[in-house]
Amino acid sequence: MSEITPDLVRHLGVLARIQLSDEEVERLTGQLDAIVDNIAKVSEVATPEVAATSHPIPLSNVFRSDVPGDMLSLDEVLQNAPDAADGRFRVTAILGEEQ
Repeated sequence: MSEITPDLVRHLGVLARIQLSDEEVERLTGQLDAIVDNIAKVSEVATPEVAATSHPIPLSNVFRSDVPGDMLSLDEVLQNAPDAADGRFRVTAILGEEQ
């Protein structure tokens, strides 16, 4: 017995504020019914003995520990800057006077 009926699809369309033609209702009825059937098949085998998984292969964190290393000196940082002043990068102003 089909759980998805054309009336249910029309009702869902109204709730979603989507205007559906008769052809769309017919097509969506079959598609949604197939989806519900497939979910029911999965639910049959999803028992407490089957562990839930979000990924077929176990994943692990690949990030290294965040440990400070050698740092650049101020001169090294600014050596390739197009313009610098008072130990800072010098850039063109992007905000207007009102800021």
